[in-house]
Amino acid sequence: MAEADIPECITEHERILQEIESTDTACVGPTLRSIYDDQPNAHKRFMEKLDTRIRNHDREIEKMCNFHHQGFVDAITELLKVRADAEKLMGQVTDTNRRLQEAGKEVTAQTEEVIRCRIQQRNMATTVEKLQLCIPVLEMYSKLKEQLTSKRYYAALKTMEQLEKVYIPRVSQYRFCQIMAENLPKLREEIKDVSMSDLKDFLESIRKHSDKVGETAIRQAQQHRTFISTVAKQAGLDHYTKPVFSLNGRAHSHTPNGLLMDDGAGDEEDADDEILTAQDLVDFSPVYRCLHIYTVLSYCDDPDLVLELKNLIVIFADTLQGYGFPVSRLFDLLFEVRDQYNETLLKKWALVFREIFETDNYSPIPVETEEEYKVVVSRFPFHDAEIEKQSFPKKLPMSQSVPQIYSQVKEFIYASLKFSESLHRSSTEIDDMLRKSTNLLLTRTLSSCLQNLIKKPHIGLTELVQIIINTTHLEQACRYLEEFITNITNVSPETVHTTRLYGLSTFKDARHAAEGEIYTKLNQKIDEFIQLADYEWCMAESDGRASGYLMDLINFLRSTFQVFTHLPGKVAQTACMSACKHLSTSLMQMLLDSELKQISMGAIQQFNLDVMQCELFASSEPVPGFQGDTLQLAFIDLRQLLDLFMVWDWSTYLADYGQPNSKYLRVNPATALALLEKMKDTSKKNNIFSQFRKNDRDKQKLVETVVKQLRSLVNGMSS
Repeated sequence: MAEADIPECITEHERILQEIESTDTACVGPTLRSIYDDQPNAHKRFMEKLDTRIRNHDREIEKMCNFHHQGFVDAITELLKVRADAEKLMGQVTDTNRRLQEAGKEVTAQTEEVIRCRIQQRNMATTVEKLQLCIPVLEMYSKLKEQLTSKRYYAALKTMEQLEKVYIPRVSQYRFCQIMAENLPKLREEIKDVSMSDLKDFLESIRKHSDKVGETAIRQAQQHRTFISTVAKQAGLDHYTKPVFSLNGRAHSHTPNGLLMDDGAGDEEDADDEILTAQDLVDFSPVYRCLHIYTVLSYCDDPDLVLELKNLIVIFADTLQGYGFPVSRLFDLLFEVRDQYNETLLKKWALVFREIFETDNYSPIPVETEEEYKVVVSRFPFHDAEIEKQSFPKKLPMSQSVPQIYSQVKEFIYASLKFSESLHRSSTEIDDMLRKSTNLLLTRTLSSCLQNLIKKPHIGLTELVQIIINTTHLEQACRYLEEFITNITNVSPETVHTTRLYGLSTFKDARHAAEGEIYTKLNQKIDEFIQLADYEWCMAESDGRASGYLMDLINFLRSTFQVFTHLPGKVAQTACMSACKHLSTSLMQMLLDSELKQISMGAIQQFNLDVMQCELFASSEPVPGFQGDTLQLAFIDLRQLLDLFMVWDWSTYLADYGQPNSKYLRVNPATALALLEKMKDTSKKNNIFSQFRKNDRDKQKLVETVVKQLRSLVNGMSS
């Protein structure tokens, strides 16, 4: 039995030795333990076997060393020869480097000097340029100071205006300009105070010398009366004309032959001395100066104050008219004041509209009870049979700003009407005035507020949709404003010269602007999602599911277009089509980006999954009204391009190119070539085309052939 077990033990030892030679040293312990757990004295036989194996390996090592020894000796000999040459070369390199460094010191110093000079030259040029901008500002400010010192206040105000609008904005970044800008309002207030003080001094002086002025004026009037009677007796009443007064207070009259006669009446002793008139006794320059200064400064922004001024002028004019004096010039002045009154109203209502828009929540008006519904309808003419049939609570389509705007327009009409009271104007004139001022409110003030609101960055897509709905209802309410004005003035709108309200165009323009902003913001939101895309362009195979960023984008578009269904007309359809086209264009640009150098077939497959999700979204009819696959056509360029690469159907593409029924009609050769070049570069480095050619050279030759044919097509198109 012992002799029979010896071959088996030897075979087992061979297996153990092979395992020791092929196993990691950390796992040798269990193998060695199995030797001692075996038959008695088995380890001695194993040690003998191990010694034999070691001697065999030593003999193999010795043979290998003997075989490579001569080559090793030769290599050492060659290395010793090279060492001398290397030391010599090292010395030459060191010497060359030393001489180069010594020669370059002067060049380096000169270069640094040139750099310093260039920097100084650039700084000097910049300084001169900035000084050329600053010097005119300083000159104008110095001129302003001189004008203030010489009390040329009107000219000083004009200089201030030039400084604010022309000169200071050019160099507003400098602190001295900021100080100037902060100081100009104070100087204006000083000019106002000085001019008003001069006017008060003038009035006080007039009051002190009123006796002398009145006496002179009465004596002068008596002289004119005497002169008139004398001329009437001499020339006859038929030839009498009203005297013309010269600037010095002396009277002239037209004789029948057209000559001017001086007033020679008066005391003889006065003939030798210069006659002083009322105008000679009074210096009106403070009045004119104050008038000019306040014409430039203080536009009145309080309509109540202007209305009070108008009432005082009307009372004064009626009083003078009662005494027989002509007052047409005063009423002409009132027309100028009316224009200023309208401007103050427009400015006031601009603030009102702005506050209404800022406080609006841009959501439909909820009404819980019939009383609340009646309150809203009493403020705004809203009629909708379907909504009226709904039970409470319910929502009205417009937001709370619509009835507020409508009420404020009516308040503006009432405020504008106040100025027409006591002006003795016909109903037609009043009607025309009200309509013109209302047109200004709608086309200028309200339109400007709407345009500014639409452009504000915090106004999102939901708010823009509500603004479009609001402007639609305001546009429909314009005819009620026409009726409102007609009821006030009792002037029929069919009158030939009746001015029409232009509110329709105002709200249409605002609606168009809001629609354009919707398209812009929607595309911007799509761009934000696109920027989150993180494709692994060299991936071996796709993930098997669409990218996360794209699914988030599609969910956003679905929720957004649900809100768009409330939009009038085809705005929702246009927005949906615009979004799909922009998404398709963005994906195509991402695929053909010049900075993207390599694309694998796995990345193409992943991209194809994303485009498929876009197509599914388009086919789900996110906005009703599209016919057939109209919306899916937005992605047709991407679909045909991806199909061409997924199927690798180059023979069909090249054979049918230029045919109207081509399967890949929308694939441009330049586009296909650009994408194929990206994939071709990948195949050279990462063997991405292995799934197509599997180390087959014929496949690579096919790609080269396709590239050449595409280039010829592109060159043919360019020529």
